[in-house]
Amino acid sequence: MKTRAHIVVSGKVQGVFFRQTTKHEADSLGVKGWVRNLPDARVEAVFEGEEDVVKMVVDFVKQGPARAKVSAVDLVWEEYTGEFRRFTIKY
Repeated sequence: MKTRAHIVVSGKVQGVFFRQTTKHEADSLGVKGWVRNLPDARVEAVFEGEEDVVKMVVDFVKQGPARAKVSAVDLVWEEYTGEFRRFTIKY
């Protein structure tokens, strides 16, 4: 079953390669969507794909890369749209 996850991550999540490692994880699992920094120092992402691999990327983001310190995660499960062709970093 395909699904979509919309996530916003708080903590020390900018300047620690969060977007790059999230893209690497998503690409390695075939998850599509995007990730971006927000002006308030949080990171936002949308993941689409098979439910099991989307959950794997969500679990990764809850921990973050080695230098990150995730303090809160807001996660909303949404309807799959199929709108993405790949996973990108938004600037």
